Amino acid sequence: MTALVIAEHDNASIKPATLNTIAAAAQCGGDVHVLVAGHNAAAAAAAAAQIAGVSKVIHADEAGLAHGLAENVTAQVLAIAGSYSHIVFAATPSGKNIAPRVAAKLDVGQVSDITQVISPDTFERPIYAGNAMATVQATDATKVLTVRTTGFDPVVATGGSAAVETLAAVAASANVSFLGSEIAKNDRPELTSAKVIVSGGRALGSSEKFNEIITPLADKLNAAMGASRAAVDAGYAPNDWQVGQTGKIVAPQLYIACGISGAIQHLAGMKDSKVIVAINKDAEAPIFSVADYGLVADLFVAVPELVAAL
Repeated sequence: MTALVIAEHDNASIKPATLNTIAAAAQCGGDVHVLVAGHNAAAAAAAAAQIAGVSKVIHADEAGLAHGLAENVTAQVLAIAGSYSHIVFAATPSGKNIAPRVAAKLDVGQVSDITQVISPDTFERPIYAGNAMATVQATDATKVLTVRTTGFDPVVATGGSAAVETLAAVAASANVSFLGSEIAKNDRPELTSAKVIVSGGRALGSSEKFNEIITPLADKLNAAMGASRAAVDAGYAPNDWQVGQTGKIVAPQLYIACGISGAIQHLAGMKDSKVIVAINKDAEAPIFSVADYGLVADLFVAVPELVAAL
C-alpha cells in the first residue's frame, strides 16, 4: 500500500500545503511517494526529497508542466496511477482542478476535503458547511482524495533523505496552452499560511474604511488581511482575501474578525483557528458562538483603541 502525493510547487520550492497533504497521506498506511511535475523543477524535487516521511520523489520535467495546467498534470498522474492505492491532493484551487479529472479517468469515486483518516479506506469530511461531519468509506481499489490542509499538522520540511527518480514526462496536450497570468503582489503573509489574520466584514461600509480600520491593526500584528464574502461582494476587499466555504479555508494561530456577523459559510472557513477574537456591536451575532474572546463594541472605536494599545 503506497500513497502518491501530488506536490504543489513553483518549480523552485514546495508550497506549504503539500506538507499537510503528506501528513494525511502518511496516515493512510504504507509508503508515501511525491510527484513533482514541472519544468526546470529540479530544485523543487530536491526540496521534496528532504521532507520527513517521504520515501521517494518522482520528478517529471516537461515544458507543458511548467504552469501546472490541469490537463497535462492529470495525464502525468494517470501514467503512474496504477502503482498506488491512494492518490492525494491538497484541497486547494489546483488540487480541486486536477483531482476530479483523475478520479473520472480512473472511474472511481473521489473523497473530497478530508479532515481525518480513520483507516486506509475510511475518512472524515465536513458536510453542510461544516455543521456536520460525515464518515465516508471508499471501496474503490484506488482512492482519490483531497485534503483540507487545516485538518492536519504539517510534516517537517527537512530531515528526510528520499530518493529522486526522474521519469519521462507525458507529452503536453495540444488542446491547451498557457497564455499568461496576473498575480496580485502582496507584501503580507499569504492568507492560507499566515499565523495571524485580521478580517473585516460588510459593517465597515466602504473600501476606504476597510483600509483605514483594518490595515493599521494588520500592520501592528504583521498579519494577513481577510474579508467576509459580503465585504468582497460589496467591493470593500479583493476576491483573494475572501475567507469562507467559497473562499479560502484558514486556521491561523490568531484570527481577529472585525464587523463580521458570522454567516455559516464564513465560519466554515475559519472556525479551526487556534484563537478567535470577534469584535461586533451585535451581541447576538453568530460569530460569538465560535469566538474564544468576544468584544461587543463599535469596531470604529474599538479597533483604533486596540491599535493604539499595541
